[in-house]
Amino acid sequence: QVQLVESGGGYVRPGDSLRLSCAASEHTNSRYPTAWFRQAPGKEPEFVAVISWSGQSTYYSDSVKGRFTISRDNAKNTVYLQMNSLKPEDTAVYYCAADSSYEGTVYRNYRYWGQGTQVTVSP
Repeated sequence: QVQLVESGGGYVRPGDSLRLSCAASEHTNSRYPTAWFRQAPGKEPEFVAVISWSGQSTYYSDSVKGRFTISRDNAKNTVYLQMNSLKPEDTAVYYCAADSSYEGTVYRNYRYWGQGTQVTVSP
């Protein structure tokens, strides 16, 4: 069983930056593609970014491309999401998700999920 724990959320002003972390309880995370999703109240989870197990391949949603960067440190079993130039519409609960055999944008296809971390962007 892989356990994922997110951290790094908070309350920031528009234009600020935050870095989210997703730490895995087991070394298996270093072999799993890992994605970030976000969910605003009343909406379904929205794909944000995904990174391959090696870290060499990444993919972003159009809404965050150029502002967010996903990366990983497999020695620390941790995946990061650097978020720059934050906007109010980025406000959501951010989740990391991992799966041994999926590396896409559909949230239902990910087996392992963290508990989420709240990001609020407001003047």
